[in-house]
Amino acid sequence: MAAGRIGDIAASLEDPAFFGWCAARYRAAGFGTLDPAEERSWRNSWPPLFEALERAGLKDLQVYLEYGTPGGGRRLDALLVGAGPDGALVLVIVELKQWQTCHILDTDRVMRSDGLVTAHPVHQVAAYRSFFQHWRPQSAPKLEVRGVVVLHNATAADGAALSAGTGADAGVPVLTGDELARHGEMLARLLCCGDVAAPGAGQVEEFESIRWQPSSRLLDHVGADLEGSSAFALVGDQQDAFVRVRQAAARHLPGRGQATAPAGGGGAIITVSGGPGSGKTALAVRLLGRLMRAHPATRPRFITPSGTLRAHLLDAVRDHGAARELFPSASSLRGTARQTGALVIDEAQRIKRGSAAGLPPDLAAVIEHVPLAVIFLDERQIIRPDEGTTVDEIRTAAQALGRPHHHLELTGSFRCNGSAAYTAWVDNLLYGTPQPWTGHTGYDLGLAEGPFQLQDWIDEAHDRGHTARTTAGFCWPWTHTRPTGATTLPLDIEIDAPSTTPGGPPRTWKAAWNASQALTDPDDGRLIAPHSQLWASHTGGHQQIGCIYTAQGLEYHHSGVIIGPDLTWKNGRWHAHPKKSHDPALRHLTPQQYLPYALNTYRVLLTRGTHTTRIHTTDPDTHHLLQTLIHAS
Repeated sequence: MAAGRIGDIAASLEDPAFFGWCAARYRAAGFGTLDPAEERSWRNSWPPLFEALERAGLKDLQVYLEYGTPGGGRRLDALLVGAGPDGALVLVIVELKQWQTCHILDTDRVMRSDGLVTAHPVHQVAAYRSFFQHWRPQSAPKLEVRGVVVLHNATAADGAALSAGTGADAGVPVLTGDELARHGEMLARLLCCGDVAAPGAGQVEEFESIRWQPSSRLLDHVGADLEGSSAFALVGDQQDAFVRVRQAAARHLPGRGQATAPAGGGGAIITVSGGPGSGKTALAVRLLGRLMRAHPATRPRFITPSGTLRAHLLDAVRDHGAARELFPSASSLRGTARQTGALVIDEAQRIKRGSAAGLPPDLAAVIEHVPLAVIFLDERQIIRPDEGTTVDEIRTAAQALGRPHHHLELTGSFRCNGSAAYTAWVDNLLYGTPQPWTGHTGYDLGLAEGPFQLQDWIDEAHDRGHTARTTAGFCWPWTHTRPTGATTLPLDIEIDAPSTTPGGPPRTWKAAWNASQALTDPDDGRLIAPHSQLWASHTGGHQQIGCIYTAQGLEYHHSGVIIGPDLTWKNGRWHAHPKKSHDPALRHLTPQQYLPYALNTYRVLLTRGTHTTRIHTTDPDTHHLLQTLIHAS
């Protein structure tokens, strides 16, 4: 909310209007109306922090208050920026707590004096530190990230208790009022700034120009997640949700070496919702690993109705042997529900309803029989009429059985370069009032003038060593069989494009859908096209076109999206054309019935890219709309 040199901000704290100005900045940044408790926290915590920073001789360091983390899921209380002994940038994360006392529940959870269970602040800071390190783009300047927890109302004994047993995160000190009362170099060292000098103006500008980008992919860390050693950090509301689920597990499930659950543990249903890239699958995999280690007798399992996501998870643990058993198919959901004490379900909105109204029978069995079920879903990723479970339906079913239900929401954006602004732009485009793309958030969005240009862009990105994929609406026929011994896929997708020369003949761009079965060269066994479920990550996938069923739940570096003739913009609103669809599950619908599924489908396709997205649309009016909103690339 505020940034500047520490000495300047400290002087501003004496101005009664300063906090009102910060509250206005808070609203302007899109965080909503400031909660009165949050403003009280600012007024109570900032003055003692800045008094200590000045007494430590750090008035010339740069400071950012309420610094938004990459992904937008949380704000850092304070971030100090300076220059290290070698001249490189040093970041110091400061987590401010007003606690006087707290009860340590275990290594990464604490209970505050008001009874609220929250993440251990040392682990909070360690996660932020890890996150900055993993989101640092290759082009960014060298930097070192440190962290400190400040409890200005607590005693040294309270701080020592909080620091004990933090293991690998012991490098994050906990400072209390006693330590903050010190002066000079000793206090600077306690604040992790003993060797940090004031940054030059150029270094501040250099830091502020960094566009934090995800350098880790979830699927690269699945095995480590299951073993409890992943470098893929949970941050902000992901971490809060992790703590909440662990708390429920401790209450309702038998722990390691225990035969029964704690007294009174009757089980619980937890729903976790979040938009594309909010970290649902990352959290779900981490929870599975935690449940395996802390509650092995419950035989925890992970189920997703997305065959594509399951295929990628199985591929990620192919070297982990028995780990494959942790991911049973969705067809076994009802049987698994009767055999496990803890179940994690991802992409639950895709569970088939069957012919019965209300909650899908398979999910009803989960709610009735599984002691602890954690159900992840996004209601705006419902893409077929035979799917569509909602949080309200799950809540109602749980209440009917007398089972407690808790709902958690993830608000961050850890895909699309962590650009919450881009995901908001997509939502405004499809569900609200389309807005111009300003491009100031670090995400690279552009408009492709034609399919040939889009394919050239994908090929160039692939040649540079990045994962690059094109997806399209299901608007062309799909030949699922091919002759024995065929070495090519049928070019089912055809899009007309203008001539490259004035007056010349029009051109037709042709491409193949992703292969329903892997295609290999019969002579040398070389993979030509991977199986459709592995199209997004395996060699050769960039040469085929994916669809909603092979892209949902996945991500890749560069994303090309073709908006087909089934969704067009005219007269200020979207129009659906189910007869232009070749999806047998949808083409029989009326335009009004088809529209929400089309919008949800393109929302998914437009939010797969971690770094860049290029859009092409086959409809002239829709192309004109996009031309007015984004620059051609």
